[in-house]
Amino acid sequence: MQTATRERNPAPSFKSLRHRLIALTSGAAAFCVLAGMASADLITDEVLEPTPQHHRISSLVTRFVEKSHYSRTPVDDQLSAQVLDTYIEALDGNRLYFLASDIERFEQYRDRIDNMVVGASLDPVFEIFRTYQARAAERWQYAVATLEQEPDFGVDESFQFDREDTAWPSNKAELDEIWRKRVKNDALNLLLTETTWPDTQEKLRKRYQRFERQLNQVNSDDVFEVFMNAFARTLDPHSSYLSPRNSEEYRIQMSLSYFGIGASLQTEDEYVKVMNVITGGPAARDGTLQPADRIVGVGEGASGEIVDVIGWRLDDVVQLIRGPKDTVVRLQVLPGGALPGDSQSVIELVRGQVKLEEQAAKSEVLTVPREDRDLRIGVIEIPSFYRDYQAQQAGDKDFKSTTRDVQRILAELQAEGVDGIVVDLRGNGGGHLTEATMLSGLFIDQGPVVQLRYGHARVEVLKDPVPSVAYNGPLAVLVDRFSASASEIFAGAIQDYERGVVLGQQTFGKGSVQNLYNLDQFVPRSEGDGLGQLTLTIGKYYRVTGDSTQNRGVLPDIELPSLIDAEEFGESTRPRALPWDQIRRTRFRPGSSLDDSISVLAQNLEARLRGDADHEFLLSDLEAIRANRERDTVSLNLETRKVEREAFRQARLDRENARREAAGLEPLDSMEALEEAELPDIVLNEAADVVADMVSLQRTEMARNER
Repeated sequence: MQTATRERNPAPSFKSLRHRLIALTSGAAAFCVLAGMASADLITDEVLEPTPQHHRISSLVTRFVEKSHYSRTPVDDQLSAQVLDTYIEALDGNRLYFLASDIERFEQYRDRIDNMVVGASLDPVFEIFRTYQARAAERWQYAVATLEQEPDFGVDESFQFDREDTAWPSNKAELDEIWRKRVKNDALNLLLTETTWPDTQEKLRKRYQRFERQLNQVNSDDVFEVFMNAFARTLDPHSSYLSPRNSEEYRIQMSLSYFGIGASLQTEDEYVKVMNVITGGPAARDGTLQPADRIVGVGEGASGEIVDVIGWRLDDVVQLIRGPKDTVVRLQVLPGGALPGDSQSVIELVRGQVKLEEQAAKSEVLTVPREDRDLRIGVIEIPSFYRDYQAQQAGDKDFKSTTRDVQRILAELQAEGVDGIVVDLRGNGGGHLTEATMLSGLFIDQGPVVQLRYGHARVEVLKDPVPSVAYNGPLAVLVDRFSASASEIFAGAIQDYERGVVLGQQTFGKGSVQNLYNLDQFVPRSEGDGLGQLTLTIGKYYRVTGDSTQNRGVLPDIELPSLIDAEEFGESTRPRALPWDQIRRTRFRPGSSLDDSISVLAQNLEARLRGDADHEFLLSDLEAIRANRERDTVSLNLETRKVEREAFRQARLDRENARREAAGLEPLDSMEALEEAELPDIVLNEAADVVADMVSLQRTEMARNER
């Protein structure tokens, strides 16, 4: 493959692509048991029991579910069984606390939860939680006791860190053995960072005791919120419930856009995990922090002590990260794809606000050699579908919007004489629906763009609101597994109208529509004092062909490699996701079929990539990452782990040096140099090559017609 050269505005590095593991959500965070809930100064040891307010909320939520949820799911014994499973999973998804006898005892409630949420006693919900609380307290006390003696790290044994599909422990002795290995693994992870055993012992003791203290700070509202979230998430992954206290706090925590770092966070096991890095924020501008990274420590200022935050509540970690504008915060980070115990890095960020201007679409021009000339391929990167409604409502005629920015960029690129365009939607999780339909209108003449079907079967057709076409030349849309929602609407419209070629990876498959209900508005004022909010899925998107984007997403015309595992991420991997289906197609007039051209383009790409060093590097990286993801156990032998870690790191360096050698570049001498290196965006270069082929095909066709 001939390497494209950049003229301006460098594209994201390949290193950024490697870590672009964005966990897409709408509504509340994934279940954050004991996280982001009670603040640290709550009175401990509260008696956990349901209140009359809880009964009022559950009855109201149930009415909304039966009347307004897209699937019109009846709240019956079948749903009751699913809610019980979801609730238990929310509390102990990795099967580290409950015994098999506990689960057997909970079976008596399997067909009773539907009665509880409409007026029967909620006591069983709290009994289950109290059992969890007691079991967890036992486990943390056992973990602290285990630290009294240093483990033998020379023994050849392993720890299964993923226990989601294992059997529930049958007795306390079995749990003790699981936790002995867990504590040993926690210690080994610290020892791999050159920590001494006394320091490791003290750090883990504080961590485990903190877990137990936080366990006792949970109040009845927290328990109820976890349960109601289990109820909502049983319907689909995007429905959720938030208590009044957490509704506003969640919004702040998930954006951190108010003098923070600009990142979306959630808890996963005991870690605070980066869900998304917000475009235009301090973290995005720095470029080091990536989705799926885990924050294990936070330090204030350039030299303040880094505090271990493993096991902390989400809100407590957020409070450490927040601070005045233009001040420094340091994050100790374990990379998302790292093996347990791998090297941690410290990232220094300057707190600031996310600016809309920095979220805007941007462009660059790639030069692709073809035959007797160099073709110029314009790339438009669109990070989200944004619109500054506040500025628009204030009467600002120059308010920011995706469509306005792209229209301006298209004019600039055409004035520069580009031969083709790539619209890069990788990692674009969506945004304003209006912008998706308007942006489509820049490339198609007229007609419907997307259909919306609501639970009562009413279908609304949204048409292209733009009366003219801004660009009619060769066009490709580049997507990946994290292109979702509005991105899928745009890519689907371009594909359905035969207006361009979709390249990359199967998209996320988020084709559902949610509505937010402030529950206080639906009861008399005397009863509506803090009922919280409900996010409920009320509809689905459909393409003009009648095909849903839900679950299946948009399938590319030509696949390109991706480091994102479609079997691990995407709507189809989420429990109880709504299914793919079809409705009647609406009238639209597609362009001439691109099937023959796509076949030629795919053949040309395959021939070009055969033996290409960059492509082989990408495939080898994919294979290494895939093999690492398939592991669910790690060795508890210290020397074995050191050897594994160094072998993994050396293999990465060797793969990069093989690529550099083929490209005539100097090899790198260390992993540190690799982390600092700007690697090429191989997938984008391949997409530009495809568009260059489209230009050549078009010129050949035009020459044939002239004869």
